[in-house]
Amino acid sequence: MTHLRIVRGDATPEEVAALVVALRHISLTEPEREPSPPRWRAPSRRMRGNVPPRPGKGTWRASGLPE
Repeated sequence: MTHLRIVRGDATPEEVAALVVALRHISLTEPEREPSPPRWRAPSRRMRGNVPPRPGKGTWRASGLPE
């Protein structure tokens, strides 16, 4: 933990302790994260596994065939 230094004013020990506790609490709490979108909506799920990723012989025809 970094050192704290009071630059101005005359803080009591209780005020300094309250400030240290508040700063420590802020540093320990994690920010709330936005929930990630469901994986079933991911565009990568719509990609077909049997279609070659590059153009080639039979790729166009294979893209229309059922898996």
